Amino acid sequence: MRLTTQTDYALRTLMFLATQEGSQTIDDIASAYGISKNHLMKVVQRLASAGFIISQRGRGGGLTLAHEPKQISVGAVVRMMEDTDQFVECQMGSTNNCIITPVCGLKHVLSDAVNVFLEHLDQFSLADITKDQKGFSQIFALDDA
Repeated sequence: MRLTTQTDYALRTLMFLATQEGSQTIDDIASAYGISKNHLMKVVQRLASAGFIISQRGRGGGLTLAHEPKQISVGAVVRMMEDTDQFVECQMGSTNNCIITPVCGLKHVLSDAVNVFLEHLDQFSLADITKDQKGFSQIFALDDA
C-alpha cells in the first residue's frame, strides 16, 4: 500500500509540531522539509478540521498540537487522510465496472489486509515515532542554518 503525499505531509507536520517548542507556522514546516507551502496548507486544514492540530490566525498565531503526542494515533491520522474503504475498484459501489466482482474473492482479502495494516498503525502514537527528540532537533537545526 502506498500512502498519498497528503498523508505523508500530515504525518510530517504532526512530527514537526511534536518535536518543536511553541507555535509553528506553515512556512516553518514547509521550509524545514523543503515541501510546497500550497500543498501543506490543504493538509493543515484537514488536520485542524479533524481536531489533530489547533490553527490560530493572525499575529502571534500558528499551529500547535491539539493533544499530547501520546494521544495521537498514527492509524487515526492515516484513516482520516486516506480513503481506505475504496482500496480497489470492486469496493467502489456504483462506479465498479469489474465484471468478476460477483465471483471474486479478492475484495475481501484486500479489505482484510488494509484492516490489519491500520490496526498495526493503531499501536503507535505520535510520541512513539518522535522519541528521538535530540535527533529531530539536530535535523531541523541544520535546515535553519
